[in-house]
Amino acid sequence: MSTVTTAELWRRSQVGWPRRFPIAQFPNPPLLLAFAGWGLAAESGGTAHEVGRAVFTLGLAVWAWEEAVSGVNWFRRLLGAGALIWIVAGLAGELRGH
Repeated sequence: MSTVTTAELWRRSQVGWPRRFPIAQFPNPPLLLAFAGWGLAAESGGTAHEVGRAVFTLGLAVWAWEEAVSGVNWFRRLLGAGALIWIVAGLAGELRGH
């Protein structure tokens, strides 16, 4: 049995499922960052909560942009575009509320 490097495991996890038309895959760095921000916001209050929300929004926006621009298929590009619309609508709603 050969030793598998971390880089090889990461590469394998990015292939997606199902292989012929990937709908799901292991999260990429921007999405991992968004999850970390979501967790921070959920578990904290005050400034840390606001920082977590900002990190979540930024990470999700980067992920959505990457998917919308260079997603592996039409479904992933549509998913990215939808997420971008959701983020922009949410930010616009927050601006109107203040």
